[in-house]
Amino acid sequence: MENRKALILLVFIVIGVLLGGFTGWYWGSAMTSVEWLGTLFLNALKMTIVPLIVSAVITGVASMGGTAKAGRYGGFTLIYYTTTTALAVFIGLVVVNIIRPGEGLAFDRAELPADIAEKAGTGISDIILSLVSPNLIKSASETQLLPIIVFSILLAMAVNAAGPKGEPVRAFFDGLNDAMMKIVEWIMYFAPIGIFGLIAARLGKAGGGEAFMAQIKGVGWHVVTVMTGLSIHFIVLFLILYFITGHGIRYYLGMFRALFTAFGTASSSATLPITMECALENGIGIKPVRFVLPLGSTVNMDGTALYEAAAVMFIAQAYGIEMGIGQQTIIFITATLAAIGAAGIPEAGLVTMVIVLQAVGLPLEGISLLLSVDWFLDRLRTSVNVWGDAVGAAVIDRLLPEES
Repeated sequence: MENRKALILLVFIVIGVLLGGFTGWYWGSAMTSVEWLGTLFLNALKMTIVPLIVSAVITGVASMGGTAKAGRYGGFTLIYYTTTTALAVFIGLVVVNIIRPGEGLAFDRAELPADIAEKAGTGISDIILSLVSPNLIKSASETQLLPIIVFSILLAMAVNAAGPKGEPVRAFFDGLNDAMMKIVEWIMYFAPIGIFGLIAARLGKAGGGEAFMAQIKGVGWHVVTVMTGLSIHFIVLFLILYFITGHGIRYYLGMFRALFTAFGTASSSATLPITMECALENGIGIKPVRFVLPLGSTVNMDGTALYEAAAVMFIAQAYGIEMGIGQQTIIFITATLAAIGAAGIPEAGLVTMVIVLQAVGLPLEGISLLLSVDWFLDRLRTSVNVWGDAVGAAVIDRLLPEES
């Protein structure tokens, strides 16, 4: 997208966010009538995800040449994302231990919601099994992206191994990727209206501004804790970006469309097409954009991992259960690994929370304490997830220039 068009679109997206917040705040439930606008925009983005990821990953990996190069590139990417996710969890634990938002909280012990009870039996083995899908069509229909990425990587390696006979396959997916990016550009012109509808309707469902503030008041310090942790990690990622790549404010501003879309949709996967477009416009190489960003949208959940650690500690404090160094170490390890691996199974955020709570023996009913404000915090942590993906692509592009 041309710079002038991108800037104008960004202005209208910001207006859409502000207008959605304003109308949802003051007109409350009446604004649920515009939800269909947001749903239409979200569905349009989701429509592009699977073909875009498949074509991007296949062409990205295939263009690397040999298996050894692809393995080095993928391994470096996973190490980087694991490191930043672990750093996010550490920040979350430090902040929650300083603020201690759950202490002295008076609450009624709620029953365990049915959808959470269904996840109680989920374990690490389920995460490993989710990497390979017996039915890719079903995975695509449920937007389970991790098994699709695994298959795409294997297919790309097979295309390289096939030699000249694999070139038509590579050319097909290269053309498909360019076509999908053009569709994404068209969809983005509807973004201001769609994001307006998403935000206005969600605030309307919460009952408007007064009802939303009442919800926050009950667990206000938890909200402050999570927002503080996410802000610190956002800055840390910016410092990583600056000192490793030399990019700074300009790159950050160039990702605004993706960040605002992430806030509006609360979905890293739905935002992926815009993230890829913004990264290309910011000068990031084709291979990091086509490989690092799709992988990041599934395994790099810095904001989610930080939130899980802070939320689990909040639940422990609310129940009056003291978490020692040993138990917090378990939270650190489990939250890091679960956030990286759980993306291949449905309702990943809920699954990771269940896994971490079970790892330290905390009651699953504690999740009900957080549900009233989870939708708001989900938008913030998704924005951090997308920022982490964007920084990751820039870092890999800088550290492995010979591969790009």
